Amino acid sequence: MTRTLLYTAALLLALGAAAFFAAPNEVRYFVTTGLDSVRDAALGPRLPERDPRPATDWSQSLIDSARTQIGVTTTYDPAYVGLSYPMGDIDRRKGVCTDVIIRALRDSHQIDLQERVHCDIAANFARYPDLWGLTKPDRNIDHRRVPNLRRYFERIGADLAPPTLQSDFQPGDVVTWMISAGRPHIGVVSEFTTRDGARPLIIHNAGLGTRMDDFLPLYTLTGHYRLEPHI
Repeated sequence: MTRTLLYTAALLLALGAAAFFAAPNEVRYFVTTGLDSVRDAALGPRLPERDPRPATDWSQSLIDSARTQIGVTTTYDPAYVGLSYPMGDIDRRKGVCTDVIIRALRDSHQIDLQERVHCDIAANFARYPDLWGLTKPDRNIDHRRVPNLRRYFERIGADLAPPTLQSDFQPGDVVTWMISAGRPHIGVVSEFTTRDGARPLIIHNAGLGTRMDDFLPLYTLTGHYRLEPHI
C-alpha cells in the first residue's frame, strides 16, 4: 500500500512538473511569482545575491522611485478612470504596468507623462497609434497605454536597438514586450541581476502588483528605450 502511494505521488509530481514546464510563459510566471509571494510573506523578501550594477544618478533615482512602489501597488486594475490634470493618478494601491513608469518619473524627476503625452498627441494626433477608435486625445488614458508611450519615447529620440546580450541592458532603461495579442507590457531595468549575472531584474506590474523579478526573457521584446537625457 505504501509503495503504491509513493508511486502515485511520484507520478502526480512528474505530471505536475511536465504540465508546469509545458504551460505558456504567462501561466508559469504567475505560478512562480505567486509562490514567491507566499514565501516572502512568511520569511520576508529576499535580497538580490549579487552586487548592484552602477547606474547614473538620474537612472538610479528613477529605479529607486520605481522600487518604492513594491508593496504599495499590490493589485492590477486596468479600469478606465477619469483623472485630474496635470499629475492625475489613481489610488497607488492599484494600477497597470504603465503606472510604474509614470509614477517613477514623477517621484524621481517631477516629469509628468500625462501632460507631456497629452500635449504631444494633441499637436500630432495622426502620428500616434489608431488602436482605440478615438477621434481626439483623451488625457485620462492616453499616457497609460503602452503603444502611446512607445511612440512618445520614439518621438523624443529615446529608442534604441535591443542589445545582443541581455546583460547589456543598462539600469534605468525602459523595455516593452508583447505578452499576448492586444496585451503589451512595459517595465524598467533595475541595477540588480539574476544570480548568474546573465540579465537584469525588471521592476514592473504584470498582474500581481509592482514587483522586481526575472521577467526580461519571458516574452517577445518590442521596444528598448533610454530616457536620459531625452526626456
